[in-house]
Amino acid sequence: MIRVLIVDDEPWNRDIVKTFGTWEKLGMSVVGEAEDGDEAFRLTGELTPHIVITDMRMPGADGVELLQALNQHFPDVKIIVVSGYDDFAYAKHAIRYKAVDYLLKPINPTELNAVLLKCKNDLETRAAEQQQEKAELDYEFFHKLTRYKQLLRLYFNELNQDGVNMTCRQVMQELERLGVPSQPMLGRLVQELLSLLKELALDNGLDTPTAKAGFPVSQDALSSVEHALEFVSACYSQELDQLIRQRKYKNKLNLEEVRRYMDRHFAESITLEQLAKNFFVSKEYMSKVFKQEYGQNVTDYIVERRMEKAREWLADKQLSIKAVAEMTGYEDVSYFYRVFKKHFGMAPGEMRKEV
Repeated sequence: MIRVLIVDDEPWNRDIVKTFGTWEKLGMSVVGEAEDGDEAFRLTGELTPHIVITDMRMPGADGVELLQALNQHFPDVKIIVVSGYDDFAYAKHAIRYKAVDYLLKPINPTELNAVLLKCKNDLETRAAEQQQEKAELDYEFFHKLTRYKQLLRLYFNELNQDGVNMTCRQVMQELERLGVPSQPMLGRLVQELLSLLKELALDNGLDTPTAKAGFPVSQDALSSVEHALEFVSACYSQELDQLIRQRKYKNKLNLEEVRRYMDRHFAESITLEQLAKNFFVSKEYMSKVFKQEYGQNVTDYIVERRMEKAREWLADKQLSIKAVAEMTGYEDVSYFYRVFKKHFGMAPGEMRKEV
C-alpha cells in the first residue's frame, strides 16, 4: 500500500484532497495529516510516506522550507505541491526541489488523480529497479562466495586459524563493498558459512554438540556485518580448537581416521607434510606407519583413490574428460591423461568407450 501524507493549515482543504483522491483504486492510503511544515517533517520520519501533498503558504515552516527539508533528508519521497497562489516564485521552488507537479486551488479531481497515478507508476518502476539491482548484487556476491568457501575449506582442513579468520573478514568486506546488506541477505550468508562449518566439522570426525545440531544464530548476530563476522569467526575458532585438541592429545595416531580424511579430501592438494602436520606427528612417522598398515605410501594411496573416482565418473557421458580431471584434483589435463594411462594401461577416452 502506498502511504500518503497531506499537509495544509486549513482542515477543509485537507478534506477536499482526501475526498477527491481515488485512494483505494490507486492502491494508496492517507496515513497522516499535518498543519505546517514542522509537523509534516516530523510525521514523514514517523510514518515514512511515499507521497507528500503539501500547500505552500502555512504558518511556521512553510512549503518552501518543507520541500527543502524533504529533498535533503527524504529524497525518495514524491512531492505534490498544491497552492492557491499562481505565483511563479513558488513554482520555481517546486521545480528546484523536484516536486512531481504543481497544482492550483481549487483542486481539479482529474488533475489530482492523474498526478497520483504518475507517482504510483514512478514508485513501482523504482521498486522494480531496486529489486533487480538487489538480485544482481545477490547473484554477484553469492557467486564470489563459492571461492571464499573453497578457501575456508582449505584453511580449516589445514588447521589454519589465521587463514580462516582472514577469509571471514574478506567475505564481510566484499559484502560491505556491495552496499549495506538487508537482514535476510546477511542471515542467508551466515547460514551458508555455518552449514559449511558443520560439514567440515563432521568430515573431520568432530562430534561436538554444535557440529551435530548446528549453530543457533541470535538476532544480535545479524544486527550488523561486524557482529555477523564476530559470530561466524567465533564458531569456526571454537570447532578448530576442538579439532586440534582432539588430534593433538590423543595417545595414539588413529590411522583409520587418517585414511578417512584422505578419502574425503583426495581431490585436494594433500602432501605427506601437510597430512603429518594435521595429525601432529612427524612426516617420517606418518609415512612409516601408514605404509605398514596399508601396504602403500601416502602418495600412491591418493593416486589410487583419484583413479577409482575418475573411472567411476567417466561412465557419465555428460561429464567431459576435462571436468573429470578437475574433479579428481588435476588442473593439468595432459598430466591427468599420463597418470590415468599409467594406472589403467589405457587412455580415459578408451576407458569411456568400454564402460
